[in-house]
Amino acid sequence: MQEFAASQDKSLVRKVAYQILSHFDKSYRWFTRITRGAQERFEKGNWKETQLASKERITIYEQSLSDAVAEIYQLTQVHQKDDVFWQELKKVFALQLEGHPQFELAETFYNSVIGRLFKHRKIDNDMMFVLPSRCFLPGQDRDKVINSFDTTTTVREMYESIFKIYRYNIPFENFERDLQNLENALRARLNKEQLASVQAVEILKPTFFRGKAAYLIGRICMPDETLPFVIAMRRYNEPHMFVDALLTDRKDLSVIFGFARSYFMADTQNPAEVAAFLQELLPNKKHFELYMAMGHYKHGKTVFYRNFLQHMDESDDKFEAAPGIRGLVMMVFHLPSYGVVFKIIEDEFAESKKITREHVKECYKLVKMSDRVGRMADTHEYVNFRFPLDRIEPDLIDELKETCASSLEFTESELIIKHMYIERKMTPLNLYLQEETDEEKITRALDELGLCIKQIAMANIFPGDMLHKNFGITRHGRVIFYDYDEICLMNERNFRALPKSDDPYAIDTLSVAPNDVFPEQFEHFIVGKRKFKDILKSLHGDLMTPEYWHEVQEKCARGDVQHFTPYNANMRFDRGEPSQNA
Repeated sequence: MQEFAASQDKSLVRKVAYQILSHFDKSYRWFTRITRGAQERFEKGNWKETQLASKERITIYEQSLSDAVAEIYQLTQVHQKDDVFWQELKKVFALQLEGHPQFELAETFYNSVIGRLFKHRKIDNDMMFVLPSRCFLPGQDRDKVINSFDTTTTVREMYESIFKIYRYNIPFENFERDLQNLENALRARLNKEQLASVQAVEILKPTFFRGKAAYLIGRICMPDETLPFVIAMRRYNEPHMFVDALLTDRKDLSVIFGFARSYFMADTQNPAEVAAFLQELLPNKKHFELYMAMGHYKHGKTVFYRNFLQHMDESDDKFEAAPGIRGLVMMVFHLPSYGVVFKIIEDEFAESKKITREHVKECYKLVKMSDRVGRMADTHEYVNFRFPLDRIEPDLIDELKETCASSLEFTESELIIKHMYIERKMTPLNLYLQEETDEEKITRALDELGLCIKQIAMANIFPGDMLHKNFGITRHGRVIFYDYDEICLMNERNFRALPKSDDPYAIDTLSVAPNDVFPEQFEHFIVGKRKFKDILKSLHGDLMTPEYWHEVQEKCARGDVQHFTPYNANMRFDRGEPSQNA
C-alpha cells in the first residue's frame, strides 16, 4: 500500500512540475506577444498604446502567478508539511528545464509559486532555487542573439549592411543624411589606425524600443579595446523616422539603461545571453539591473537576492540608518558597502501626513506602472526579507522597533522584515548641496532639480512633497526623485494663484481644499538657502506659477506623450532644419 502511495506521489510531483512550467511558458508567450508589438506601435506612432502595453506587461507576472498558485494549491494542499515532496518537486522541475531557453526565468517563476504557497516562510535551497540549478556559460548561444557585420568593407557599406538586416515599415526622413551622420560620427570617434584594426561589429538582434525611441545595441571590437556601438533612432511626428545619434561611450549607454527609466521592449527568446552580452558592455551594471531593464523585473529581484547573499559573505560591515534627514513615512537604512537602500513603511505617520499605509503602497505601485522618464527611481517590493542580527547596528534595531515594529519579526539569529522596498542608493540632494563648493556643480544640480520636477509632471505625475531631501543625485550628476508617498496624477490637484491683498493674514483666511496647490509657495520650501532659491528661480521660475502647471495639466489631459532624450543633447545629429528638437 505504501509503495502505491509513493507511486502516486511521484505521479503528482511530475504533474505539478509540468503545470508550473506550463504556466510559466504561457506567461512568457504573453510577455513576448506584447513585446513584439513594440515595433508596430513605434512605426505607427501609437504612443498611448505604447504606455498601456508597458503597464499590461508589468501585470503579466502577477496574473500568471495567481493562476498557477490557485491550481497547484488544490493539488498539493495535503503535502504542505511533507518536505520530501517539495524537495523531489524541485529536482523534477530542474530536470524539465534541460535545454529550456528561459530556464533562469522559469526557476524564478517556480520560486514565486512555492513562495506564495508557503507565504514566503520557506526560503530554502532544498525546496527553492535560492541558487541557480546550473551555471550559465555565456557565449554558447551568442549566435542566436547577435548579428555580426563585415568590417573589411568601407564604413558606409557596413552601415548599409546593418540597415538591410534591421528593417522598419516606415521610411527614414532622409536616409542618405543619416548614413552620412553615422559615418562622420564613427570617423570622429576612431582614427584611421583604429578603424583599420576593427575586428568585428556585433549588434544584438532585437531592437530595443522605449517610448518614442528605438536602439540598435552592439559593440565594436578592436585588439586593444571594445567600445559600445549604439544607433539611437527616433520616430518623428510625421510618419517617418530618423537616426538621432551614435553612442560609443559606456557612460551614455549606462544612462540609457539607468534605474530611473521604464523597461525596454526587446524581443528575445534567450534573455540570459542578451544580459551577458550587455554586461560585457556595461561591467559596472549589476546583472539584476540588466534583467530589470529588459522587463524581467521579477527575475531581477531573484538575481539581486543572490547578489546580496554573496555580498554578505564577502563583507563584514553592519546595517545602519541611511544618511540624510529622517523621513516622516518611511524608515530607511543601508549597508554602507552595498549600493541600495532598504525602505520600510512606518507604523505611524506624522500628523502632517494625512495618508494610510495602503495609500503609500498604491503610490509605489503607481510609479512602477508609470513611465519614469529617467527621473523616478525604480523600487522593488519584498516580503519576509531576512537579515542576520549580528550584522545590524544596535541603534538601528532600536530605531526599527520604535518606528515600524509591526513589520518586524525576530528569530534567534535573524531579523525578518515582513514588507519593504529596495531602491538604488543615491546621495540625497540636500547633503550634496550642503557639501558641494563648486558653484558650477551647484548650479547644474539645481537645474537638474527643476528639470526633474518638470519631466515627472509631463509624465502625468505630480511629485507632491518636493523638498530637496526627497531627491537624490547619481554619479552622473542626474537628479532623481525617490519619495513617493504624496504623488498623484496631475488632474488630482487644483493649482491656484495666491490671493493678492494688502492684508498679511489673507492667506490664513483663504479657503483651501485638500487638493489645492499654490505654486508661488514652491520657492520657499523646495530648497532652503536663499542663494539656492535664487538660482532655482532664475533657471526654472515657471515652476512657481500656476499657469505653468495648468499648461502641463492640459497636455496630460490631451494625452500628449513627451519624449526625453536620455543622452546628452550635444550627441544628437544635426537634421538640418528648425524642427531639430522634435
